[in-house]
Amino acid sequence: MWPIWADLAPKRCFSYPVVVCLMTSLALSGQNPVPSSGVWSGTLVSSACNADEAFNESPECLKNVPGAQISLFDDTNRVMYVLAPQTAIKARMGESVTVHGTLDGDSIQVTSVEAMTIGMAVGQKAPAFSMRDQFGRVQTLATLQGRNGTVLLFFRSADW
Repeated sequence: MWPIWADLAPKRCFSYPVVVCLMTSLALSGQNPVPSSGVWSGTLVSSACNADEAFNESPECLKNVPGAQISLFDDTNRVMYVLAPQTAIKARMGESVTVHGTLDGDSIQVTSVEAMTIGMAVGQKAPAFSMRDQFGRVQTLATLQGRNGTVLLFFRSADW
């Protein structure tokens, strides 16, 4: 009678090369990421500034420092992106913008830049929504509406 592991030996011999090939391909794929097109929003700051300084809105981040470039600081994930070409953003230091382009590592090849818009325009009707409040009850625009209308404030994050 053969031990039980003897029956598994041929299967193990086949699975090891497969696992090694998969691990190698995953490791190599992480070395040269494929650039991806997308949209990023944030504030244009000096590259002489770090992400913590930009998040804390340090005045140093808005200074024109010799040798520094303009970077995009995304405060949702506290990332600084290198932007190229600089000519597309040169006169916009300190502005909140939306950048369209291609991301490669931490660098965005800019195709267009526009002023960032947040929220709805004055007088624009709110879209239908439903969400749970702090007590677990489902709220909608209709359940929140008062006699004189409704004011909604969505607070997306805080740095406690």
